[in-house]
Amino acid sequence: MSEAIAFMFDAPHALSDAQRLELLGGKGKSLSDMTRAMGLPVPPGFTLGTGACRHYLRSGWSPAFDEAIETHLAQIEAMLGRRFGDAINPLLLSVRSGGAASMPGMMDTVLNVGLNADIVPGLAARSGGDEDFARDCLNRLHESFAKSVGYAPPDAPHAQLRAAIEAVFQSWNSERAKAYRRIEAIDDDAGTAVNIQAMVFGNRDAMSGTGVVFSRNPSDGEPRIFGDILFQAQGEDVVSGAHQTIDIAQLPSRLPDAAAALDRCLDAIERHYRDLVDVEFTIESGKLWILQARPGKRSPEAAIRIAHDMALDPNFPLTRSEALDRVGHLLGAAARSRRIAGDESALGAGLGASPGVASGKLVTCAERAVDLTAQGEAVILARPETSPEDIEGIAAAAGLLTSRGGLASHAAVVARGWGKPAVVGWGAMQFVEGGISVDDMRIDEGAILSIDGESGEIFAGALACETHLTPEAVVMMGWRDGPADGGGGAVQSALSDDELVLLVALKGFCPRDAAIEIGRLDGDALAAKLAGLDEFLDASSPRFIKTTDAGKARGDQIVAAHRDTMGLDAARNRLAAFHILNDDFKTLVTGWQMRPSDGAPVFNDHSDPDYDASILGRMPELHRDTMAWLEAIEPRGPLPFFRTRLEAAFARLQTGEAHYLASPKIDSYHNIWFELHEYLIRLAGMTRAEAEGRQEAG
Repeated sequence: MSEAIAFMFDAPHALSDAQRLELLGGKGKSLSDMTRAMGLPVPPGFTLGTGACRHYLRSGWSPAFDEAIETHLAQIEAMLGRRFGDAINPLLLSVRSGGAASMPGMMDTVLNVGLNADIVPGLAARSGGDEDFARDCLNRLHESFAKSVGYAPPDAPHAQLRAAIEAVFQSWNSERAKAYRRIEAIDDDAGTAVNIQAMVFGNRDAMSGTGVVFSRNPSDGEPRIFGDILFQAQGEDVVSGAHQTIDIAQLPSRLPDAAAALDRCLDAIERHYRDLVDVEFTIESGKLWILQARPGKRSPEAAIRIAHDMALDPNFPLTRSEALDRVGHLLGAAARSRRIAGDESALGAGLGASPGVASGKLVTCAERAVDLTAQGEAVILARPETSPEDIEGIAAAAGLLTSRGGLASHAAVVARGWGKPAVVGWGAMQFVEGGISVDDMRIDEGAILSIDGESGEIFAGALACETHLTPEAVVMMGWRDGPADGGGGAVQSALSDDELVLLVALKGFCPRDAAIEIGRLDGDALAAKLAGLDEFLDASSPRFIKTTDAGKARGDQIVAAHRDTMGLDAARNRLAAFHILNDDFKTLVTGWQMRPSDGAPVFNDHSDPDYDASILGRMPELHRDTMAWLEAIEPRGPLPFFRTRLEAAFARLQTGEAHYLASPKIDSYHNIWFELHEYLIRLAGMTRAEAEGRQEAG
């Protein structure tokens, strides 16, 4: 081979990001980025490029591999002052796969390469004489060799290294990897890179651990770190799902310095990639090391919220146009299933790992899941933990349930990536012949089971569900329908100048916060927009925007132009049709604000959740009728900002934010409704008193 085949993590590259990804694979590129561009604490190592894999799969092992490995190993040894194969001061290595496209858990990893019985004493001596730690490392080497290579590791460290590298190359064509590539439409000829890296030890002592963490919640997009850690463990313990992990939220109380360092690294990595990231790390005797970073698998709901939040953060380097490019294809199918609470009792609960509700026949093996799905059945695949061999069953199943594993386990990561509801770590579930048992209750395969991937609950039988759009999806639909931002990234308002003037003129004033929310602007951008409209809008108040006399006149002109376009009779017909909806909505809001008590209405202090639920339960039908009315009178409604705002307020209600029904301080459904009614009255050429009088007469 004449071209370079191996690259130190900190080596410079005169290549584009796409070219480096193709050459180094996703893991190798991230190690290069974190080492060279971000300066993060990454154990030194090198990458055998994807070209080496393609050569190996065509022609076998090349002598050029040996030469490249020796050259780059020498550089790691010089950096660390340890030698590979040395019995006194040993260097141990990890050997990991890393294709250009992420294939979580599909290919092989071998840890602690370079260790044998003769080197164990030297490793123990370097660890304060801890022989248990050194023997644990040797046992783990044997376990990973047996799993990935297929036989016991040879004594010679260099023979171990070659065997581990070949095993990673060969795993590219494993049945599970081919199945995953088929499902994800990944090129079979791409090959995998191999990353050879100095070992750091999460199993060294009580101040050591290993974990996988996401920079934001990959289930719902909440902006907080999310993941698992195990203390005195190595990486495979976390991702395999075979161990019950600890929530990453417990790290600050146990190792506060390492937790703070992890927060800083996550922020740097997320900003570098401008996206949610999934980061593997190890803490060795209190020191943090970053081992891998990649775009995190996430649910469709989380993808939308993350893109939305990043684009709205003035300090984050993502524009609204870029956010729409990233998730625009998800917006039309962003409806999420949610359980309609009834009198059903949960069988138990695990960890909600991927949101949504799924019901189907219980199956306990991947092959059965595939067979039943092919026959048109929905299935819930239950496993102790999933492995890459289950991949086709996971792809076929409607939902996924495991008895072991945490939020960063293989089952959780893959389910989120494919948008499938999943519950993991339901420890009460035991597997028996032909089914499962829970607290001495047997559930046979084929029985209908339901899972709620948000709450983590499991139910016997099917569940009643409803779907809703997330508020972020509704907002981004508005971005897509109107201007998002300029080519240079400068934020533009979702409202035109005339629409902003009309918005304020309808009531004579508008809170600044509401204008920011409705126009999807930050404070500075709103101030700049108002500066150009000072003839019509008075922005001297720190809290409110008011109309000037010229602004009132301009508002009237805008409405008159709309009336001329559609005709006075059509405008009055629209108002008449709206009055039917208006009566229903006024009754609903009155019921929300006042409730009956001993035959007389009293102020609703919202102390009766059943009463409040009965009122809010009427909103979905009214909202559907309102959207149908808007669609019937004009495809986009009277003005775009009414439709998108009503959708956003309703979505907030559906997520449990009841104050979005009638609060005067936010862009609530009632506030928007009032403005819409006022617009229709003016469109019909009437005053409010004239409109109400005509309604009573009609």
